[in-house]
This record gives sequence, structure tokens and C-alpha cells, in this order.
Amino acid sequence: MTSEARPRAAAEGTTSMRVGRRYLAPLLVRRFPPEVPFGFLGRVLPPHADVDLRIEAHRIPAERALAIVHGARAVAEAELVAGRAGSATAELEVERAAAEALGRAVAQRAQELWKVGIAFVAHGPSLPRADAERIRLTERLAALGFRSRIPRYEVNDALAPVGPASAGSRPTGYWQTLSTDGLAALFPFVDETLLESNGILIGLALANANPVFLDRWSHASHSWGLFGTTGSGKSFAASLVVLRTRWLRPETDVLILDPLGEFSRLATALGGSVVRLADPARGRLNPLDPETTGGDRKEKAGRVGVMLRALFPSLHDEESAALDAAVSRLYARSDRTPTFDDLLDEVPRLEPPSGRLRSLLEVFRSGSLSAVNGPSTLAAGSRTVAVDFAGIPDDQLPFHLAYVLDWVYGRLRSRPGPKLVVVDEAHLLARHGPTAEFLDRVVRHMRHFDAGLLLVTQNPDDFLAHPAGRSLLRNLYATAFFRLPEVSAETRGFFQLGSAEAEWLPKARLPRDAGYSESLWRIGEWHLPLAVVASTPEYEFLGATLGVGSAGAGAATLPLEGEVYTAEKGRFPSWSPEGRTAPRPDDGPAGA
Repeated sequence: MTSEARPRAAAEGTTSMRVGRRYLAPLLVRRFPPEVPFGFLGRVLPPHADVDLRIEAHRIPAERALAIVHGARAVAEAELVAGRAGSATAELEVERAAAEALGRAVAQRAQELWKVGIAFVAHGPSLPRADAERIRLTERLAALGFRSRIPRYEVNDALAPVGPASAGSRPTGYWQTLSTDGLAALFPFVDETLLESNGILIGLALANANPVFLDRWSHASHSWGLFGTTGSGKSFAASLVVLRTRWLRPETDVLILDPLGEFSRLATALGGSVVRLADPARGRLNPLDPETTGGDRKEKAGRVGVMLRALFPSLHDEESAALDAAVSRLYARSDRTPTFDDLLDEVPRLEPPSGRLRSLLEVFRSGSLSAVNGPSTLAAGSRTVAVDFAGIPDDQLPFHLAYVLDWVYGRLRSRPGPKLVVVDEAHLLARHGPTAEFLDRVVRHMRHFDAGLLLVTQNPDDFLAHPAGRSLLRNLYATAFFRLPEVSAETRGFFQLGSAEAEWLPKARLPRDAGYSESLWRIGEWHLPLAVVASTPEYEFLGATLGVGSAGAGAATLPLEGEVYTAEKGRFPSWSPEGRTAPRPDDGPAGA
């Protein structure tokens, strides 16, 4: 006989039981809070918790149920008539009214009463581990208003099998009387979820691993935002969104604004192009090209003036006026596409004697911005383009952001079909008023161009500090919060986060610890805690392009949401860099 086939010996302790090599530590609920929301068990039993839930319910016959309800109402009325309620008068009034309403519902067979027992059983390979799991569970229950107790010398009764015909022997205080609605709130699979037709998988519900699919193109706004601290998994999640969007709609144009150069290999792997702004050999976008305004040279002249003032904020009024005149003349004189050489030739004719415009603009001919002096070299047919800002000095970043956003807007307006714009490290745009305002305008018009934005940044507070940033956030249909160091009062109020959600986000599990990212998605009126996971093919593809896991460097910094969910265990596996083996194809993908 194998060891698995032998009966496992059980030994009862004071507050726990050992079964084979496992320890079971039960916890009973002795009092419920005044209100129990549907799906609350998702907060109590996250996927990583090694806890079983046992619910035992026995229907109370209608005659007995009515007697119980009438008895509760009579007690409340007697207390009120006797005048002994004191400070509890309001509570007794509510109890009397509730008993009346429940009595009517029971009489009409709209509700039933149930004798309900609920027990949580924490598991562990050792008694301290099982006790620690039970303590964490107690804290989660207390935060929701539950009162629990650990059974002492009643472990056998607490863990006895449930009999279909009788309640059996149970610990003192085990039973509660609940209505049908109260009983329904105890079942975790009533959690809200989203399964939108033609949507992409954005994650698995932390409560029960139900998949959540979201179709950005079916809503009034096509734009989403991802927020989270470094290492929380937001960049990997953004890559999954890009990948799944292209798989579902291969005709989608993808434009990536990439300040750190993290997405260049992904763009190349998708058959696209990379423009490295600091290196003209890796592509160039001509900031003066009127193609971005559909050939409207007057409109382009106005935008160029804004770009250059962002680069040279110290311009005097007369210098700014001379610059505007020079730019206007440049576009009015001919129909050809100008470069900065042409602008440098135009400026001396209009510059005031005491001006310094030519000296400032020389940076485009022989200085650090010479890389943008020339015609655009980007292939017109590229469906995926990553613009790499790596190596750009901070004082020149507003200028580069201004003309790249102008290029993005022109491309959205001129190309047919669906388009997805990814803006990584978006807080860099929020720092500068003109770029933040321009991005806000782009987001507000994106739906008209069959386009959506994926905003990726660390903290929503960077946008909440400015009117343009707040306007931008209001136009995001879906917002995902990965771990945040803290949740400010401004973020809580703006996104209508509950206190429990605000307390949970700084504790959300990191991929390095859990093997997947925990996140809170705010989708319209929905608030869904999700795990971001990838299928085996997705993980292998992104591992090769982003340099994570065994496919390249960076395994310690980019989280492994690509670990496969093991449905047979009902929870997500932990990940360890030592001895990791790739999941087998027959394991079944979680994110396909």
C-alpha cells in the first residue's frame, strides 16, 4: 500500500487538528456585522490564502420561521414600550422595522430563514504556519466587522463532516439565523465579473479566478490607465494588453511613447519600427513636417511656435514675436517640407538687433538637437512604432514630447482603422503644462479616430494636481491600480475608492513574491480585484522581447505574471527563481 493510500491519522489538539502531515486550524464566526455585501468573501479569502470555507445551511420550516420573526419583533417592541432601551432606541426601531419587513417577505414566500453555520479552516505544514494563517484571517474578518472565535476543545465538532439530514454536533455559538439574502452573501461565486464579447482578458478575479474580459472599443471612451509603483507589474500588464489587442484585431496600429526604452524589442518583435530620438541613425521624426496637421501649414506654424517656446522658456516678448513671424514666413513661402536649416536661414531676416534667436536655434544645426534636423525617415507603412526617449536630457524633454504628441495626433487623424497609443511613464507629461493640456485634448478626441490610450505611470496624484490631468483621468473608462506606496485622500475621493480598497493597495502582492500581479480595476462603476496572468505562449514571447525570466536579463526586476495558473489547486502558485521549470503545454494556458 502506498503512503497516499493509507488512512491519515488525525490527532486533535486544543485549538487545532493534525491530519497526516497537515495542520488544520478552524475559526468560527460568532457575530455578523450589520451589513454584509455580496461577494465579501473575495476580500477575506484571497487566492494565496491556504484556507478552506465550510458553509452548512438548513432551511427552517415556514411556520417556525414566522414564529422566530414575530418573536424578534415582539422583543424589540417590548423593550421600546418599557422605555429601557436608552441609547439603543434607534437600533431597536431599526430591528423592529426589519422584523416587520422580513415577516411579510417570509409570509409571501419571497424569503426563507436558514440555520447557518460557517467555519474557516486554515491549513499549514506546521502548527505555527496554520496558526499564522488563522491570525491573518481573523484580522481580515475583523476589518469587515465580523466577530470570530477560535474553538477550544471543540475542534472535532467544528471539523465534523456535514450531514445532509441533520445538523449534527457543533460547537457552542456555531449557528446563526439568516434570511435567504443573508445566506446568498456568503457564497463567493456571486462576485460581479465582466465577460464582454470581443474583449481581451485583463485578469482573473482574485475571489474565484473567474476570467474578466473587457472590450475597449465598445465603450464611449477607449482609454485605460495603469498605475503602480516600480516592480508592481504594470509594464508587463501593458505589454499583455498590446499583445492581446493585436491578436484579436491584427489591423490595429500601435504607437508607443517609451521614455525608458523598455518597449523597443516588443515593437520590433511585432514587426514594427523604433525611432530613437537621441540617435538619428535609428530613425527621425521631423518636428516641422506639416503632415501631422494634414497639410495645414498655418496650423502647423502655430504648433511649432508652441514647441519652441517649450524648449526656450526664457524668450523675451520681442524674441518670441520674431520667432512666430519667422515660422509663419517659413510655411507661407513654399509648399516643400521645411527643416531646421531652413528656419535658421529665415530667422536673421526678422530677429531684433539685440536678439539671440539664431544662437539658441544653432542647437539644431551643430548642437545636441541636430538629430531632429532633417526629413522624417520613418517607414510610412509601419503598424507598430515605438518612440524611444532614452538619452534625452531633462531640459529638452518638453520639446520632444510636444512634437511627438503632435506626430501622434496627426497619425491618429490620418490613418483609418483601430489604433492604440501606449504612453509609458506618463507622469513626465504631467510635469509640463502645455504637453499635459495637449495630451488631454488628444484623449478627448481619440474615440472619433477609432483610437484608445493606454496610460502607464506610477501615481495618479501626478495628474490630479493639474486641471488638464484631472480632465484626462475623467476620460479613462478603465483604471487599474497595482501596488501603490500609499493612497492619498485625493486619489480616494477622485476614484471613489473605499477605505478597505485604499488600505489594501499598499499591501497588494508583488509579482516577485506571488508570481502574479494583484491589482484593483475600476471599470465604470465596477471595482474588481484581479490577478494579471499570462499564458505559456505569451510569457515565452514577452520573456524574449522584454528580457524577463529565463529568456533574458531582468528576471529580478520584471514580475512574472506569466506563471501559469494551476486551476486544479484553485489558487496561484508561488514563484521562486531557483529551480523554475517552464509549464508544460498541456498545463493549459490561463491567459489565452
